[in-house]
Amino acid sequence: MIELHYFPSNASFAPHVLLEEMGVPFQLRVVDRANQEHKSAAYLKLNPNGLIPVLVDGDLVLYETAAILMHLADCHPGFAPASGTSERAEYYKWMVWLTNTLQAMLIHYFYPDRMASDGAEVKARAEAAVAPMLDQMEAQLARHGGPWFLGEAYTAVDPLAFMLCRWTRMQARPAKARPGLAAYLQRVLARPATQRAVATEQLAEPIY
Repeated sequence: MIELHYFPSNASFAPHVLLEEMGVPFQLRVVDRANQEHKSAAYLKLNPNGLIPVLVDGDLVLYETAAILMHLADCHPGFAPASGTSERAEYYKWMVWLTNTLQAMLIHYFYPDRMASDGAEVKARAEAAVAPMLDQMEAQLARHGGPWFLGEAYTAVDPLAFMLCRWTRMQARPAKARPGLAAYLQRVLARPATQRAVATEQLAEPIY
């Protein structure tokens, strides 16, 4: 059975939602982050970076949230466009952009002291850099006019986009301040799978 090593409100939330969407059997294994379990020798054997999440699927041990999402979508059809199509290329583009560009900048926002002794300036600069990225997401939704991030079909991109937008909720101009993103986030949150993940992880308001 698939096992997801997670901690509430961490980057494991996106694969948690996708697993709920897929309706496949899986188990959650909470990583006691408060007691540094993600830095323990046992956990570092699963992910030498000491980061959450990790997915164990048979003999496969996989880390990196986007990689987990794409693996699940490949194994359980219906959550990614067909291979070799322009739609599949767009799916790759946005999956990589979300994890490589937006998520990377959000990490600087949440952990500014990792980058410089003046953490306040790093955090402010990161928040300023995130704003046009959210504008780009807003423009993507306006471009196609569909209900989900890539258009008419819900894909593995959607839980990742939702999670990262959620991480902006404490910023001066969060994702939900943009009308297109606000409506999109409401649609994703309304899905039963998202509701189940939110309830299981006991996420506090505001959700996003």
